[in-house]
Amino acid sequence: MEHAGLDLAVIGLLALVCQWIAWQLRLPAILTLLVAGIAAGPMTGMLEPDALFGDLLFPLVSLAVAVILFEGSLTLNFRELGGHGRTVRRLVTWGALITGVIATIAARLLLELSWEMASVLGALLVVTGPTVILPMLQTLRAKQPLTQILRWEGILIDPMGAIGAVLVYEFVALGSSGGEAATQTLLLFTQTALIGFGLGGIGGYCWGVVLRRHWLPHQLHSFGTLMLMLALFTISNRLFHESGLLTVTVMGVWLANMRGVPTRPIVEFKETLSVLLISGLFILLAARLTVEQLAMLDWRALAFLVVLVGVARPLTVWLCTLGSGLDVREKALLAFISPRGIVAAAVASLFALRLEDVGMDGAGMLVPVTFLVIISTVVTQSLLSRPLARWLGVQRPSPNGVLIIGANQVARQVGVHLKAAGVNVVLADSDWDAIQRAQQTGLTTYYGDPLSEHAAQHLELSGIGYLLPLSPYRELNDLAALHFEHFLGRERVFRLAVDEGRLAQRPHGQALDHLPRLFGHDITFAKLSRLVAEGGELRRIPFSEKTRIDDQRRAHGNHWLPLMCITPSGRVRMATDQAGLSPKRGDTLVSLVFADSPAR
Repeated sequence: MEHAGLDLAVIGLLALVCQWIAWQLRLPAILTLLVAGIAAGPMTGMLEPDALFGDLLFPLVSLAVAVILFEGSLTLNFRELGGHGRTVRRLVTWGALITGVIATIAARLLLELSWEMASVLGALLVVTGPTVILPMLQTLRAKQPLTQILRWEGILIDPMGAIGAVLVYEFVALGSSGGEAATQTLLLFTQTALIGFGLGGIGGYCWGVVLRRHWLPHQLHSFGTLMLMLALFTISNRLFHESGLLTVTVMGVWLANMRGVPTRPIVEFKETLSVLLISGLFILLAARLTVEQLAMLDWRALAFLVVLVGVARPLTVWLCTLGSGLDVREKALLAFISPRGIVAAAVASLFALRLEDVGMDGAGMLVPVTFLVIISTVVTQSLLSRPLARWLGVQRPSPNGVLIIGANQVARQVGVHLKAAGVNVVLADSDWDAIQRAQQTGLTTYYGDPLSEHAAQHLELSGIGYLLPLSPYRELNDLAALHFEHFLGRERVFRLAVDEGRLAQRPHGQALDHLPRLFGHDITFAKLSRLVAEGGELRRIPFSEKTRIDDQRRAHGNHWLPLMCITPSGRVRMATDQAGLSPKRGDTLVSLVFADSPAR
């Protein structure tokens, strides 16, 4: 323990490097974290988690998994499950059951595990998760129905699959403790379920009432929720062994579906905490792998992997898409994409620790097989999904949609005219009144921080190819440009000009110097907002052979600002300080006409 502080700092820095590398390569972070953990653990012996934490390792992993499951369950809104198509509902219910059954049978026959251990492994490998699916979808550019199905399957199966895995584990763990007969084991399992669902439901309802009636200051909502969740987790385990995970999962689902409970700030806080826990947790868990465990991964493990991705997934997709209207090529892409993610790795490691403690044979196979499935599916599907989508002909052309940061009056006018010209538009803002006004005009909106993890899961970016920062907050505009440049490309992301007197106060100025200024070198948000507030309005002008942009300039004088040009195919060209607009025949010019223009 002499160097424990230094070891923890090194783990934190290593986790940061892994997250940055994953961001640069556009890969799920779980992949780089696991590789780093394996390199630091069994390959070099530099990191020994058991020696570092001793008896604290098990409680720390247990609490971390509880937080991860609770954070995931907070995103499971049953109204969303019912609103995203029959195929998604089938995949996260019957599809999960089919995958679990096939994986269980394959683990029993190929890996020669007991039926109990095979069922635990099968239940674990049902979960995919948004942390691995969403980065893949950002580069895949599949057709809209496929993107929606994969996106919502990943979001919803995470907590639902975790609930199933926890229930299966509870049944197996209870049956292995003390050698009870089947009837006694069933009674113990029922007791666990009653405590888990009862305590989780009561805790979720009571805490929801506290939050809904604002009996606690807003700044304590996230902290209070975390403390209550951990308290219920501990109390549940004290009342009945191993019921805590079920309790916190049920509590999270209850809060997510209780009307009037402000869960979004809590989710955003848990997202930050989950990144911290996940980053450190997976380096530690991968470092616990031993050479002996890795040696277990022979041809039987590879055969199990082939059955899981080559038999279970295609059969599941085929059965769950009957009558969906998807063609064979679209079903083939769905069948190919099913990477396993963070919940599978975390829960597998925790279950392995606990089952080893009770002497369950085969518990040592859980972690290496799960990590093999995770690394294999993430690597192969990240590399091959886009070429496969292109070969199958189910990829969309280059996206031309526009994400607008802000839902204020200026942003709404720009959005309305883009939508009228046939362009897909999404407005993102944390101002609820502005979002409501945008919705009243028929615009698609996202309410919340567009840079949050919640936005990464719920902000619909399929078809989005451009970013327009039209928020009154300079910091948000700048951070959004830096964030989305990585995904959209620098030629499709813009910045707004800033008053010269405030340039010194712009912390991200140098990082944005390479981006073109939207609408011109001196067009600030304050100027746009003032012009619109004084009566300026946006107009669309279809261009023909007889239409000339010079005629517009002469008609309006200096009381006219060209903003963008939209081609008949829907491609958008923005006016910037680096390039003006030269509309061609068939194009639509969108411009801002000032209130005092002589041609109004």
